[in-house]
Amino acid sequence: MTDPLLYDETTLLVLVAKGDETAFRQLFKHWQPFLSTHIFRITESRELTEEIVQDVFLKIWMSRESLSEIENFKAYLIVVSRNHAINALRKVAKESRQWKYWVREYTETEKAADPSIIYYSMIDEAIDRLPSRQKEVYLLHRHERLTYHQIAEQLGISKETVKTHLELAVAAISKCVKQRVILVLLSFFFIR
Repeated sequence: MTDPLLYDETTLLVLVAKGDETAFRQLFKHWQPFLSTHIFRITESRELTEEIVQDVFLKIWMSRESLSEIENFKAYLIVVSRNHAINALRKVAKESRQWKYWVREYTETEKAADPSIIYYSMIDEAIDRLPSRQKEVYLLHRHERLTYHQIAEQLGISKETVKTHLELAVAAISKCVKQRVILVLLSFFFIR
């Protein structure tokens, strides 16, 4: 922690409220160890704790104009961090439920289906999750076999933009399919 003789929280909060980045770094340095310990008790995850601490301080910086009005900064930090931790845990729980549902669905489908059908359905799902313009460019190129130039003309965008959309789409599809394949493989070892 920061030397208490050099740490004047009221002054720091006023300086941070005015946009002083050095004061903000000092505030972060002073409170980060306490906040990390507090959040870790809630999450029991170092990665999640680190993410929440960063989110809390990002929120503090983004709403810094109101900092000078805070009378008890420690209490404020505790409330904000607790709320962030609870929201993060809810998100993790929701994602876990979604993954379990997905694995259950695919392992049940897998018993009756050809592996290539499952693979192509994973690709279709990944394509459906793409942002609308990426999806449009991807389908025009891969399904309708249009060239970059033809897509650019049809959509009124540059060939470089077409290329960028395709690269992002392919990367997103690959990532999504890889994650799902890994889950299916893991399900064989842990669910059965």
